[in-house]
Amino acid sequence: MIASPGREGRQARWAGRLAAHRSRCAEIEPLQVEGLLSRMVGLTLEAVGCEAAVGARCSVAAADGREVEAEVVGFAGERIFLMPTGDMRGLMPGARVVPVQSVSAVSVGDGLLGRVLDGAGRPLDGLGAVDCDDVRPLMGVPLNPLKRNAIRDPLDVGVRSINGLLTVGRGQRIGLFAGSGVGKSVLLGMMTRYTEADVTVVGLIGERGREVQEFVNDTLGPDGLRRAVVVATPADVPPLMRLHGAWLATAIAEHFRDEGRKVLLLLDSLTRFAQAQREIALAIGEPPATKGYPPSVFARLPQLVERAGNSDRGPGSITAIYTVLAEGDDQNDPIADAARAILDGHIVLSRPLAEAGVYPAVDIESSISRAMHQVIPREHQDLALRVRQLYAVYRQHRDLISVGAYKRGSDPRVDAAIEAWPRIVDFLSQDMYDRVSFGDSARALAALLGPSP
Repeated sequence: MIASPGREGRQARWAGRLAAHRSRCAEIEPLQVEGLLSRMVGLTLEAVGCEAAVGARCSVAAADGREVEAEVVGFAGERIFLMPTGDMRGLMPGARVVPVQSVSAVSVGDGLLGRVLDGAGRPLDGLGAVDCDDVRPLMGVPLNPLKRNAIRDPLDVGVRSINGLLTVGRGQRIGLFAGSGVGKSVLLGMMTRYTEADVTVVGLIGERGREVQEFVNDTLGPDGLRRAVVVATPADVPPLMRLHGAWLATAIAEHFRDEGRKVLLLLDSLTRFAQAQREIALAIGEPPATKGYPPSVFARLPQLVERAGNSDRGPGSITAIYTVLAEGDDQNDPIADAARAILDGHIVLSRPLAEAGVYPAVDIESSISRAMHQVIPREHQDLALRVRQLYAVYRQHRDLISVGAYKRGSDPRVDAAIEAWPRIVDFLSQDMYDRVSFGDSARALAALLGPSP
């Protein structure tokens, strides 16, 4: 019976193999920093003898002659951890690992308009190579918070309930919180078609592949796609590419903003971005902290979100809408809770409203726009506050009202809420193919509190 080699034997074997590899490299190029693939666990590759910084790209030689691209995501001593950006078939122990790029950069320009890209910036639409001259770093450069232009102008999103009661400011970052099957995609499509913007950048991160084609063909359509850029990284791609999809969409939006354009950035979804970071962090050994999410997840979220907003040197702006999946309608999910803390407002979709046939099912009691008071006059604020109060009072007494236990005249506030409720429901309801301008929304809000017809 042959005994299996112990840890010391394995280390000695790898040390000898690495020394021989370095000797061969030295004969060719004295400063060669190539390494060898020593281990693969799950989606994580471990290389020894390779010198590369975190975020650098490396090429790993497969047994069938292919070159597999991977990115450095961590290190421990002389070992570096890599995450592949594509198919890992054909990799084997001792494969050559060569650094090929130190900083991830993306090509940007007007040639991106009307195109559909993957997380690496490669075209998915079969229209040939993307013709762009400018290059900018994938991770971007943070703006000085004291030099950003303030949010002062309202943004017309074409949805009456949001324009009237949750007014969005140009340059605001807002979250769209929803569970499954309550109309999140429909509302996102309405805002995509009706929002006033020079350029629309859409990031479809970790969603079903079927939804990519539906969004491009049905939601955007030929007219909308001409002024839009779509970055799609479906759920079946490696987690690193899902992260890159979100970063790429944000970098493209930053380019157009820096040119002075008004950009609408739609990222669907922020939750899938966080889950991709969790997969990577757990794979390289980072311990979980909050309900299975490592600390790096909560560090990545603000790094992504804070890149949107108004420019610090011109009229350009990025108004960002991030969808957040509330699994099981739990609004206290760690990602949902973290997103609420770093965004400038949140729009919550209610399942009871959706089941009652009210679409878009915006729960104005649970939603808020933190920039609303900066972009609308005081009269509009007072009207919106009054409607929110009537909505909240009716919801609090709904059970008593529905069973007939409430006696009219017992509470003037409840009486007013009961009288206004049918008009509130009509105000919140809107067909997905109807656009309601900001001015019409304000007038409808004023009429809502007038005498009932």
